[in-house]
Amino acid sequence: MTTTPTVVLVHGAFADSSSWNGVIEALAAAGIPVLAAANPLRGLTSDAAYIASVVDSIDGPVVLAGHSYGGSVISVAAQGKPQVTALVYVAAFIPEIGESALELTDKFPGSTLGPTTRPASYPQADGTDGTELYIRQDEFPRQFAADVPTATAAAMAVTQRPVALAALQEPATAAAWTTIPALALLTTDDKNIPLEAQRFMAERARADATEVAASHAVSVSRPDAVADVILRAVRQPH
Repeated sequence: MTTTPTVVLVHGAFADSSSWNGVIEALAAAGIPVLAAANPLRGLTSDAAYIASVVDSIDGPVVLAGHSYGGSVISVAAQGKPQVTALVYVAAFIPEIGESALELTDKFPGSTLGPTTRPASYPQADGTDGTELYIRQDEFPRQFAADVPTATAAAMAVTQRPVALAALQEPATAAAWTTIPALALLTTDDKNIPLEAQRFMAERARADATEVAASHAVSVSRPDAVADVILRAVRQPH
């Protein structure tokens, strides 16, 4: 059994696994095994069950890192998983049981996300229509990735993964950070999750918190800072 934890990266809404590319490069250079999971973004319980299955497929310890809504997902997915040695929250939600991502976004003023989104209808498995959200492409660079090179931010706007509105509204059924060590990277120039909200959640979780001047797309603009926090989580005793 390997003793070096495998890092599982979980992207959030309006992003995909490629948003971790710079972080993956830094972790690989440090000799850390890494896997970037495709977060379905359909519902918190079902998304967490999928990520939990990814964790179960890995031999040895795991460090789970979640960006944005991915923080909610790892908080639920890690529950009852003794192989998860640390949780890393990257500009992420750290919900208590019963809290949703939207509820936490609105807890403090400052998010400008709502007016930049557009809804779309999509078919659900039960035959009914669901609502998913995109960030409008013309708004995406300024809202999500203000410190990312223009061409990269424009491409991110095109490849963004929409999130089901229900996923953002669904309350968390677990808060694994109450029993698993948590680290957090807080983004001071974030227009999606206000810094005040990030600080509140990190303090409540007693997370080892680091602040960086970056947009919500910190894994793209500052992969070095993200990798540094994850490496601290990997190297801590477990």
